[in-house]
Amino acid sequence: MEAGAVPALQTLQARLGYRYTRADLLRRALTHRSWGAEHNERLEFLGDAVLSLAVSRLLYERHADSDEGDLTRVRAHLVREDSLHRVALSLGLPEVMRLSEGEARGGGAQRPSILADAVEALIGAVFLEGGYEAAHAVVQRLFGDIISATEAESWGKDAKTELQEWLQARRVPVPAYRITATRGQAHAQTFEVECAVPTLGLAERGEGRSRRIAEQEAARRLLASLKTKDQPGGPLRS
Repeated sequence: MEAGAVPALQTLQARLGYRYTRADLLRRALTHRSWGAEHNERLEFLGDAVLSLAVSRLLYERHADSDEGDLTRVRAHLVREDSLHRVALSLGLPEVMRLSEGEARGGGAQRPSILADAVEALIGAVFLEGGYEAAHAVVQRLFGDIISATEAESWGKDAKTELQEWLQARRVPVPAYRITATRGQAHAQTFEVECAVPTLGLAERGEGRSRRIAEQEAARRLLASLKTKDQPGGPLRS
């Protein structure tokens, strides 16, 4: 790392509650593939699995009375890109990421996907260097407060799941999703997705910085429309 980055790296490690002894692992965890061959994608792969296990353990211990479905939904919320992006910002990752000049000029240091991946890579690096318990301690530091403060049952189902269950309960075929438009450069695209139920002649669209987010928004809008139409006197009740 450049000399000017040393204070920021020290701050990062203090916020993680872990000090790396292998500078190469820390450096790689903060290196985007645009920088060169020694990037963080393999560490991200490892960190994703470690994060999922550590969060699962914390949820299992905290929410002893919650069933598998509730715990799975909470875990999905905690490890999704939006949540990891917020963690990355709290750690100050934009200041220490290693990106190519082009990626940096394009705003890569602020891009949620890049920062979320780096959080997972950092966890993977802790696991390689310090083992599972060290990685678990880092995850607990990053996610423990929100896990302790929330009730698992309050985390609702995602919109796509809720929509599918709503339709299946009424013996209506599951919805179809398709991308209708993409805008922006490849590294910062906005997706527009249509969610349609042809048998009911209904469709809604959603937008997001990933296909998954756009699908969820389209499903949420269609579900809201269906619930409105399903009210007494509505077209689905006639």
